[in-house]
Amino acid sequence: MDFDYVIVGGGSAGSVMANRLSADPSVSVCLLEAGGGGRDLAIRAPALVAAMISGRPPINNWALKTEPQPELNNRRGFQPRGKALGGSSAINAMLYVRGHQKDYDEWANLGCEGWAWEDVLPYFLKSEGNAWGASDLHGNKGPLQVGDQSEPRGITDAFFKAAEGLQIRRNDDFNGERQEGVGPYQVTQFHDGPYKGERCSAAAAYLFPIMDRPNLTVVIKARARRILLENGRAVGLEYDKGGVQVVRAKKEVISCSGAFGSPQLLMLSGIGPVDELRDHGIDVAHELPGVGQNLQDHLDYILSYHSKRPDVVGLNPAGLLRLIKAGMRWRKDGTGLFATPFAEGAGFLRTNQSLDRPDIQLHFVCAIVDDHLRKIHLKDGYSCHVCVLRPKSVGRVGLKDSNPKSAPLIDPQYLSNPDDLKTLKAGARIVERIMEAEPLAPWRGKRLYDHDRSDAALEADIRARADTIYHPVGTCKMGVDGMAVVDLECRVHGVDGLRVIDASVMPRLVGGNTNAPTIMIAEKVADRMTHADG
Repeated sequence: MDFDYVIVGGGSAGSVMANRLSADPSVSVCLLEAGGGGRDLAIRAPALVAAMISGRPPINNWALKTEPQPELNNRRGFQPRGKALGGSSAINAMLYVRGHQKDYDEWANLGCEGWAWEDVLPYFLKSEGNAWGASDLHGNKGPLQVGDQSEPRGITDAFFKAAEGLQIRRNDDFNGERQEGVGPYQVTQFHDGPYKGERCSAAAAYLFPIMDRPNLTVVIKARARRILLENGRAVGLEYDKGGVQVVRAKKEVISCSGAFGSPQLLMLSGIGPVDELRDHGIDVAHELPGVGQNLQDHLDYILSYHSKRPDVVGLNPAGLLRLIKAGMRWRKDGTGLFATPFAEGAGFLRTNQSLDRPDIQLHFVCAIVDDHLRKIHLKDGYSCHVCVLRPKSVGRVGLKDSNPKSAPLIDPQYLSNPDDLKTLKAGARIVERIMEAEPLAPWRGKRLYDHDRSDAALEADIRARADTIYHPVGTCKMGVDGMAVVDLECRVHGVDGLRVIDASVMPRLVGGNTNAPTIMIAEKVADRMTHADG
């Protein structure tokens, strides 16, 4: 099979690229996705994220693991990644967050000219279909439906009041002029039309509406093996689907396989650090030392409590009955508990008032979250996450072996820089004060993993329980320095006809959730590609 473009990975970036490139009927596009079709009920019903995120069983989830982390008691961290069209936007909490405006100005200062805030804002607006309508900072005509939560729990409002009582300002738009404060998350969820209340994954937004285009071919359950290279140019892809198959690209191969998948695919194809390739018996096609380096992620720590009130989510018999009733209501009108993202409340705060932007993020959840829901608690409860927004700890992605079916080697090196532990401890102290404030008293029961309030006890608990909140980036970073993997249009340095377009190209982790920024990146590069072709 021959196509103009071959896209590897149907996640947030891949869905955008397939849509925008195939909008030209003279261009042929093939999208290959290793996972499933992305339309099942577990994906469409927001509350059923709880059934997918744990990876037990692995429903629409690659359920990856890290290498043992020395600063986290040598524990292996858990890394859920979406395994379906829509990628991780099919299994996330649907939170629509762009990051701080200065994050993008920082990208530009690092050498990524054309990626400052004023450069990327138009592509956030282009992607966004916000129920609030159009404004200078919001779009209302984009494919990605964004809106308010239909019915957040009363405890979430109490969380806001608790924070406000500690002189933390209320903020109802974290994508507005000011990021700092506490308030509700907006969500990527259909807010009108026949799919009201359903998750608006990137595939639901960009891909499913255009699947009937005659110039677009989508192949699911097709796992990439390696990029085919001829004379320094990417000319196609070898993949597994009922045996080894080949698809050829007349113009470009585009890897949209994510912060773990893209560097793995490049290395399997002989593109990457020489020592890494030779260690696994892979012929070096093109030396590129930055492939797999610069892994950054948001390390997260959770405080959870039992609830005296039942208006939260619990897995006891009464709680399950409430969920069943909520599911029936959601099927009828798309509202109620089944439409919740669970992470209903947000906080972007500074641990030090001298900082120029928030350095921690809170996710307030109307349920007990313990070890990515892999440890089940039957009692009603609630939780608050805190993560370090701009970690100084940097890790890498490598190969375990040369088998394309093997998971990549993931080593985030959490807390390898001691400043991250200081920030996380400071953030945890802020969360403690909020969670123990008066407005939450009617709900507050026993704290899980309670310990004395010493710094030593807090540090020990962080090392025992902290883990990712699912925002890995940076492993094929954009830039102009010697460790950059792609240029400012996401073309792989030194290889013609090959791009990487996904969260792996971020030179530095943004201060927020990464789905919306990944979609923005794809929109921006697609616009440049289609303009250049035109």
